[in-house]
Amino acid sequence: MREKRNRQRTIFEVIGKHPGPQELEQMALVLEANPAILDLAFDDLTGGRRTDTGRKGMTAEQVLRCAILKQARELTYEDLEFWLTDSHSLRSFCKLREGQFPSTSTLQSNIKSLREETWMTIHQFVISYADEEKLEQGRKIRLDSTVVESNIHGPSDSTLLWDGVRVMTRLLFAGKTLSPQPGYSFSDHRRVVKKRLFSIQNTKSKKVREAAYKDMLRYAYQACDYGKNAAIALSEYQGGSDPLDVIRARNLAEEILKVVNLLRKVMDQTQRRVLNKEKVPASEKVVSLFETHTDIIVKGNRDTEYGHKIFVVGGVSNLILDCLVKRGNPADSACFKELLDRQVDYYGRHPRQSTADGGFASKENLGYAKSNCVKDAVFSKKRGLSIEEMAKSNWVFRRLKNFRAGIEANISTLKRAYGLTRCNWRGWEGFKQYVWSAIVSYNLLTIARIKLART
Repeated sequence: MREKRNRQRTIFEVIGKHPGPQELEQMALVLEANPAILDLAFDDLTGGRRTDTGRKGMTAEQVLRCAILKQARELTYEDLEFWLTDSHSLRSFCKLREGQFPSTSTLQSNIKSLREETWMTIHQFVISYADEEKLEQGRKIRLDSTVVESNIHGPSDSTLLWDGVRVMTRLLFAGKTLSPQPGYSFSDHRRVVKKRLFSIQNTKSKKVREAAYKDMLRYAYQACDYGKNAAIALSEYQGGSDPLDVIRARNLAEEILKVVNLLRKVMDQTQRRVLNKEKVPASEKVVSLFETHTDIIVKGNRDTEYGHKIFVVGGVSNLILDCLVKRGNPADSACFKELLDRQVDYYGRHPRQSTADGGFASKENLGYAKSNCVKDAVFSKKRGLSIEEMAKSNWVFRRLKNFRAGIEANISTLKRAYGLTRCNWRGWEGFKQYVWSAIVSYNLLTIARIKLART
């Protein structure tokens, strides 16, 4: 029998042989095997508030699964909203009710409510599950570090001054929308400051550049004075017919003072670096007015990066067994002991073998590993250590050194497929939430693929 056309398929049909739905099914089984994680997500979403009143929203299980799906597919919130409307398999994974189509804003507000501590505890449940299923027992580990960038533009003194002036002006105009208007005045210098910014970026003359910087500093000082006066006026604002105007005025005053303090730091570092030719320590620099937690990271002779350094521990199954997010720019060798000891929290013991990048190598770290029953502790660069000190034979040394290279592939996957190249969530807490949600999603999908490969 031959038909003229293919039968029109509905969006509710799923191709059973396709690996995508099968992977989602295995990920769901891991989550269902650990129901205690829903209590953590529920506490984050309710925040101690009453749950027996108000509109019926997303359940804790739905929010958690949507968050995992977002990171596992590297989706934006807009894309996530679309696929949760269009895909039956994704809707089934997230357990959405018939007629339930969460919006972008709903997804964002709910997913961002899951704290870093919650994601870390979920990670521990996932690693424990892998241990119970004999997928990964943490006997042999590999360590490395990488940088996750903050969502900022490349910082320079001129762009930071421009950011400060334009943000300050925007807040000052926002204060004038109150009725009656608060009693402060200011001038809009954004146009002239932007011209000086372009002069600095396009000129090759040192004299022209310094003159433009001096002008930018002068207008930035004026913007700070405007902000200081406006903050006083807004903090004393009594409001008009709308009682919420007083709250808006107080919030604006706080925001303006924050920008004033940051802009003053930017002006100070510009004066010292550009005009006084001083070297400003990285710990004293401001690299963003928006993501103020951002650190300056320099690894060896590579390009300077702006974000935070994370340390990852991998196992033979390609699971990420641990992740450590650090402030500042700590040396790899300074974190080796902490990473080794954290394995006791997961497995109740130290690993039998460990291998790490050359940056972790030191006699002190090797001695610490050996004293904690790590039989073979290999570093990819010897740095004064002999093979006999690190491993029991040349063959073991080579095997572990080759095994260490696999963590590079794990990090590459996290960056390419799970969005760990750059964090686009705001704030220091948001940064940690983003990293841990990516780690959990990666591990769940890795477990799903291992289980499917064994069937």
